[in-house]
Amino acid sequence: MSLNLFPPTRAEATARLAAFLPHAGKSYAKLRNHDPGPDAPAHVSRLSPYVRHRVVTEAELVRAAVDRHGEGPAEKFIQEVFWRTYWKGWLELRPGVWDDYCAAREAARAQAGGNASLAGRLASAEGARTGIDCFDHWVRELTGTGYLHNHARMWFASIWIFTLKLPWELGADFFLRHLLDGDPASNTLSWRWVGGLQTRGKTYLARADNIAAHTGERFNPQGQLAQEALPLDGPLPPVPRPISPGPRLGKDGGRTGLLVFDDDVDVQCLSDRVAPVAVAAASSAALRSDVPVSGQVQDFVAAVLDDSLSRLSVPGARLRDQVMVPHGIDEAVRDWARDHALDRVVARHVPVGPGRELADRIARALAQDGISFVQEMRAYDARAWPLATKGFFPFRKHIPDLTAALGASD
Repeated sequence: MSLNLFPPTRAEATARLAAFLPHAGKSYAKLRNHDPGPDAPAHVSRLSPYVRHRVVTEAELVRAAVDRHGEGPAEKFIQEVFWRTYWKGWLELRPGVWDDYCAAREAARAQAGGNASLAGRLASAEGARTGIDCFDHWVRELTGTGYLHNHARMWFASIWIFTLKLPWELGADFFLRHLLDGDPASNTLSWRWVGGLQTRGKTYLARADNIAAHTGERFNPQGQLAQEALPLDGPLPPVPRPISPGPRLGKDGGRTGLLVFDDDVDVQCLSDRVAPVAVAAASSAALRSDVPVSGQVQDFVAAVLDDSLSRLSVPGARLRDQVMVPHGIDEAVRDWARDHALDRVVARHVPVGPGRELADRIARALAQDGISFVQEMRAYDARAWPLATKGFFPFRKHIPDLTAALGASD
């Protein structure tokens, strides 16, 4: 169903952006928190599955909004785009938070395996059998479409944590397994924020009147929700580490293979500069969780990668070599590199998350044959991510400068 709702092509993404742009100004600022339901006209762009994989980039969205409305009227939309950038930078500066989440997720799943009450509540939540109509609807919408409105995600997470008393890590995992736009940074850190771990002590409490007001009275869970949201307990985040933007790549690295990861499929500019003799793609979708990931998520990611390969024009290269899944990818990439007698493999910088884990495995496999694996960070990321040292509001002060610095290659 998701491929019908979100056709996995750049042509569809740019068409959606063009259709949304007239509404990216004051209309978006006024109506963005209203969730009219999956069958009603949206007040938001519904571009997130495409931005997540950089079928269209954050820079493209910001430039388009500024060109259409100016920075003032488009301020709220621009800020929402930069929230995604901020989350990515925050996690890139603190990769251990992702590792801690993965360990805690596995521990929570093991706990549920030995606790019948917890296992039953978890099954009811994931099976849309809680008796809370709005929550059960969102479960069905999420699993059926691969998408949820951002405000619904906040309500969902709050109910999961504070009303259903379920481990937040398993809720974050449920989202990552089913969201087409499931992003390690935005998803993990947003769940931490709802639970009071991200902004220490600040939680988000879902309220029945707020849900009623912003769903057009489709739902009104009076008397069914927790009345308080006490912050979860957890360690303080680590001190931010430095980020190195790494090398800028050119054509002087010998026979070059271009490897496209699902974190960033917009590689035409990179391809033009490195002149690859072969291209391939690697999907990390199946690594989002320690249990099976939704088939529609994996199908969407594979199709997005296939669309990216199909749009590349590389004279002499055998295009659309393959879209490789993570199981056995170490040997698959080595075989691909050997088949093309590659001296190096290049890619966009792969951020913290399952994609990074996959990239590290590939780097080790290629090193056994003396083949270098080089990732180039976008200038946009290199400028913005190091600024995510504190909360979003200090980061927000840099948005005008970041917007002014946008270039055609970002």
